[in-house]
Amino acid sequence: MSEATDSPNISDLLWEQRKFPPSAAFQANALVSETHLYDIASEDYEAFWATQATETVTWNKPWNTICEWKSPYSKWFIGGELNVAYNCLDRHVEAGNGSKVAIHWEGEPGDTRTLTYAWLLDEVQKFSNALKNLGVQKGDRVNIYLPMIPEAVVAMLACARIGAAHSVVFGGFSSQALADRINDAEAKVLITADGGYRRGEVFPLKPQADEAVNSTPTIEHVVVVKRGGNDITMREGRDHWYHDLMAVAEPVCVAEPMSSEQLLFLLYTSGTTGKPKGIMHTTGGYLTHVTYTHKYVFDLHPETDVYWCTADVGWITGHSYIVYGPLSNGATQVIYEGVPNYPENDRLWSIVEKYKVSIFYTAPTAIRTFMKWGVEEPQKHDLSSLRVIGSVGEPINPEAWMWYHENIGGGKCPIVDTWWQTETGGIMIAPLPGVTVTKPGSATFPLPGVGAELVDEEGNHVSKGGGYLTLTKPWPGMLRGIWGDQKRYRETYWSRFNGKYFAGDGAKLDDDGYLWLLGRVDDVMNVSGHRISTTEVESALVSHPSVAEAAVVGANDAMTGQAIIAYVTLRGGLEVSEQVLRDHVATEIGPIAKPKAIYFTPDLPKTRSGKIMRRLLRDVAEGRNLGDTSTLADASVVSELQRRAAELPSED
Repeated sequence: MSEATDSPNISDLLWEQRKFPPSAAFQANALVSETHLYDIASEDYEAFWATQATETVTWNKPWNTICEWKSPYSKWFIGGELNVAYNCLDRHVEAGNGSKVAIHWEGEPGDTRTLTYAWLLDEVQKFSNALKNLGVQKGDRVNIYLPMIPEAVVAMLACARIGAAHSVVFGGFSSQALADRINDAEAKVLITADGGYRRGEVFPLKPQADEAVNSTPTIEHVVVVKRGGNDITMREGRDHWYHDLMAVAEPVCVAEPMSSEQLLFLLYTSGTTGKPKGIMHTTGGYLTHVTYTHKYVFDLHPETDVYWCTADVGWITGHSYIVYGPLSNGATQVIYEGVPNYPENDRLWSIVEKYKVSIFYTAPTAIRTFMKWGVEEPQKHDLSSLRVIGSVGEPINPEAWMWYHENIGGGKCPIVDTWWQTETGGIMIAPLPGVTVTKPGSATFPLPGVGAELVDEEGNHVSKGGGYLTLTKPWPGMLRGIWGDQKRYRETYWSRFNGKYFAGDGAKLDDDGYLWLLGRVDDVMNVSGHRISTTEVESALVSHPSVAEAAVVGANDAMTGQAIIAYVTLRGGLEVSEQVLRDHVATEIGPIAKPKAIYFTPDLPKTRSGKIMRRLLRDVAEGRNLGDTSTLADASVVSELQRRAAELPSED
């Protein structure tokens, strides 16, 4: 543990020394067990990426320029032509793998579908023609608003096949959020469902879509997948049942070669100004990036592995590591429609056992929730098929990492903790499981081909301690801008540190050069001149054996500038006092980090993708109006926190 210093940089307070090298048994079969990928990439990163593009992707026409970099804009594999859907489907069928399972689909009520590569190819071809019959052309935008059903994958690949850019909106978003995204992209067609399943109930999607379409003048057609069986209104001429369109669609649609820089999709992220940002991803570079990272980060052996990423296609993780990366690599994967605790808290582990999942990829928030539910849930099931486990979404606390390692990975599975963003397209920082000695809570090192640097407030290089995480050179999967607003793109990502990409994350480097993500710098607290990361205080709280999950915010304080306020969820059946936890943090980090107040709560406010909404927690702590809570998984959590905060005596 190092002393905090009164400096403009983020203090580095908590250090983790436990190390976990890959086992000899794992290394013996790993795709990469030595450092040669790093060595090649450090010599010439462009040539390295060109090799990946050649080895992992099938091209209709070779490129003539690897990379054109005119900061902050890059183009990759210029002159090359390919088709993403062909890479994800046709080439596997042509290689004789048509009967191989692409997707084991599990519906929340327990219904299942087994989908082969040949079946997917047939469906995608027919739906490509159905879209063409509705007037969709290359360059048009199509909105997708679906539950986690196979038709979501079919819709995305059909768009890619004909060169229409898709914009997927998570099925839990409100009609207003959907309308905003449709209008910004000026989409022609919306693909939705009557409803989907969540916690045993059907949530209606089509009524939400109807409300959105009332204020979206560019939508000409709405395609509806029958899933929930709930009553809906179909407007003649505008609304079409998916199954009716498929019944009359031609069976063959040749995959048209696209320019490497053809827009593949838009994906909207929440903007600080309230207006969502349409992140642009193109074809050749993006597919190269996600195929390469999916193959090597997860040590994928497509002949034998069963892979499962628990994300939703509404997020970038679902785009890159459910649809495009796994299918491009010819993987067999699991897709699950529902929530982890329906009908019981062990639903995910029953699925792992049922399909003999060997690679499992989930979010730290989910892992901390599993901790709260207790070890008896995974212990009900045989998880011995697992050989690689991963985390994504936000920094993972060392204790959550250890719980995951021991109780899910059985102490034998390498953990690949991954850092990346919607904007990066694919994974940027992560271990390679056959090479990297891991430390609990650290994403370890940038992947081969990725340039990352920690800098201070002034943009100077930081070799140890806390700083700001920047990316120093272009990469194939990087965003190509913000749809319709390139000024915002330059200001948001490239204006803080000259010539470097910075999206707002803090990190620290330890003595061994390992990177530790500290969350968004917006979440750094300024306590009596010390800049303390919320992640470190949360990790200290979670290291107490009674705590499953913690969220920490800085609330305005007349004495210290900001006071540390903690919200804590306890593990099942355990209790601990506020004072014991405050003292525990002081022991782990130092008295400066001791929370002023700790609220015990059965749950934390999270977005539907699993991220903790610290903004709302700050609003609760400071007694402010909460504003829009429609993106929360469970809005009642915040009301309960407000009630508890009001009941606590104020410190005078």
